[in-house]
Amino acid sequence: MKVFERLVLVHLKTITDPLLDTLQFAYRANSCTSSHQSVKLLKFADDTTLIGLISNGDESAYRWEIEQLLSWCGQNNLELNALKTVEMVVDFRKNPAPPPPPITLDNSPMATVDSFRFLGTIISRDLKWELNISSLIKKAQQRMFFLRQLKKFNLPRTMMVQFYTSIIESILTFSITTWFPAASVRDKTRLRRVIRSAERVIGCDLPSLQALHDSRALKRARKIIADPSHPGHGLFSPLPSGKRLRSIKTNTVRHRNSFFPTATSRINMARVPL
Repeated sequence: MKVFERLVLVHLKTITDPLLDTLQFAYRANSCTSSHQSVKLLKFADDTTLIGLISNGDESAYRWEIEQLLSWCGQNNLELNALKTVEMVVDFRKNPAPPPPPITLDNSPMATVDSFRFLGTIISRDLKWELNISSLIKKAQQRMFFLRQLKKFNLPRTMMVQFYTSIIESILTFSITTWFPAASVRDKTRLRRVIRSAERVIGCDLPSLQALHDSRALKRARKIIADPSHPGHGLFSPLPSGKRLRSIKTNTVRHRNSFFPTATSRINMARVPL
């Protein structure tokens, strides 16, 4: 079966005063759901994302859900922000089909992009993370200026470590469980340079990104395992012994480096009770 994905990012914007209608918006948004298994509707505040899995070139369910979303917005006094509404096509087939007809919004074609920022993380159509990591490094390097200023003022080392952890490390590790396993060696080297620069300024060793990723991946995975209502709960399947998780079968390096396979591997390597 030939399968490719189309991902559309939609931003919702209230017509009336958002401060007065925050609770009403949250109540209304709760009724906005997807009715097709091949189309997922993700909502966070005023950001709405439709993810459609297109099989055999059949886009009917995906386009129907978009029309339903437009209709829902009209019925609930909401309007789509056309300037922030984009579509991204992810297609890894060896012989991709010609580009499908664009989605229209207000009688104008929706922009098709190669990447977009979703909840602070840049997602690219090739599912590589160079753009996202470059953005994180740029932000971290900007904050390194303040760390050097603290060094000039002879701030105690413990306070400088606290500053690094809360201001710089928090930037470098933003959504790290999503992108770190799939990051290239070159990008990981660029990230390590930032940490080494901070170590020279502070004068002590700092946690590596690999260690931070492993601890956070384990923590996140255990929360999913303990929450049967989580959509990914069923992907963590224990073996009959109950001591290890069943490994997730992967056919590509891209899948193997995603969160669930890597988290399963980390849990099994930790050799601690589930």
